[in-house]
Amino acid sequence: MPVETELKLDLHPDDLPRLLAHPLLGAPTPRRERLFNTYFDTSTLALRAQRVAVRERRVGRRTLLTVKTAGTSVGGLSSRGEWEAPGRPGRFDFASLVDDEALAQQLLSVAWQLVPVFRTDFTRRSWILHHGGATVELALDQGAIATGNAGGTHRQAILEVELELLDGPVDSLLDLAHTLALGPQGLATQALRLLPAQRSKAERGYALFTGERPRPAKAAPLSLSADMHPVQAFRDAALGCLMHLQANAAGVLPPGPDSTLPDPEFVHQARVALRRLRTGLRLFRVHLPRRFVAHWAAEWKTLAGRLGDARNWDVFATERLPDWLPGGEPHAASGVAERALFDWVRHQRLDANVRAAQALGDSAHALRMLAFTRAVLALKKPDDAPAQSLPDWACATLRQRHDALREEARRARRLGPEGRHALRIRLKKLRYAQDFLGSLLPRDQVRRSTAALADAQALLGDLNDLSTAQTLLDTVPQGLATPCVQQWLADLQVQLETGLEALPAMERALARTPTPWD
Repeated sequence: MPVETELKLDLHPDDLPRLLAHPLLGAPTPRRERLFNTYFDTSTLALRAQRVAVRERRVGRRTLLTVKTAGTSVGGLSSRGEWEAPGRPGRFDFASLVDDEALAQQLLSVAWQLVPVFRTDFTRRSWILHHGGATVELALDQGAIATGNAGGTHRQAILEVELELLDGPVDSLLDLAHTLALGPQGLATQALRLLPAQRSKAERGYALFTGERPRPAKAAPLSLSADMHPVQAFRDAALGCLMHLQANAAGVLPPGPDSTLPDPEFVHQARVALRRLRTGLRLFRVHLPRRFVAHWAAEWKTLAGRLGDARNWDVFATERLPDWLPGGEPHAASGVAERALFDWVRHQRLDANVRAAQALGDSAHALRMLAFTRAVLALKKPDDAPAQSLPDWACATLRQRHDALREEARRARRLGPEGRHALRIRLKKLRYAQDFLGSLLPRDQVRRSTAALADAQALLGDLNDLSTAQTLLDTVPQGLATPCVQQWLADLQVQLETGLEALPAMERALARTPTPWD
């Protein structure tokens, strides 16, 4: 089966001139083509359900029939099956095109039902580049996706870079992407906003056709093999976290013209992805290069911090304000002071979300994603196999973390808010560690243990949100410190004291937390 390995990157429109000025694109004259593509599926989108794309491409007088299958995609780097050959418009000769007999039969069974679903029309400028021992085709696509449905005709702009590996190591493909992202001057401070793309043109076209909007994504389950080396296990875990982050980063957008905000769950899931990634670095650190762990732990901690304010204000506005204001906003009977306070809160939230969107959309993040993907894929297991198997190491590691959690639980109440915060962080780390290693342990025990940890984490999370709300209210300017602020602070204190009464029972439950290896 032919396998296509490529890296897709979304380019910010304002950075197009600087990309074209890059020295790597100056010497060869690019080939320029106008490509008209029609994607076909059944009326029930059966091919999409199977993650198969059928495309008819018109280039001048030629027609090419293409079939693509689902593959893996992380950090914009994808690998998947692809078949392409000359054909005649409207003729789906899958039998001679696809050498996978089962897939060919599947396509032939629905060929008579295929109808156009959406089209892409773009100009492609392409270069053949030799970089780091690899031969790469760089394609710059600029145009639009178009489709029509019951809601009318819809269009979406295309401006993306595709780097297809024709020959050589994958590492050279990622190095080329990083070199391009550094811009014409080769400086990180003047880098391009060239971000890894998670969705293909086909995926974007289907979403446009069905009217789907991006939805927050949770972490996908991780399945590890018992014969893996811990370095291989970390690589799978880290790339999974990267996919989780990337799937949500596109939804962390700046407020719209009317100050509308995206679903706050995007920011939340992006932060979860970063916490999981940082946990993975700590969990596997004894098997990883020290400098690698130190550098990337600091990088991801900084990014997580830039998203923290947005999450705090989102929670305050969507979970706390509704307790005090019906509907979460002032009503007709609200006074001037109350409205002014609400406007201040909304302004803080808008600013925090702008900063979060900038953090995930700037050139520094583009470089970070490309560099981390490359660094993770370059990790190698040592030549000498470990004396301890991965399941045994997983049991020993989780046992040690469970013991530390019980000790933290005994100290939490005595240490006050700081102790509760430390316990909550340790709980999260243990849950994420069990998520990473759970496939190596008995499923039922892992499920029971994780459920017990989740109950404790929910309580501590609520207490933390109450404490954070108090902190945010303490930042209200003096002129806005109306009696309602004092009332809200008093209400938060009552809720906090009520929650604290549940801590002893939670501590006893944690002491009896089932361990997934018993």
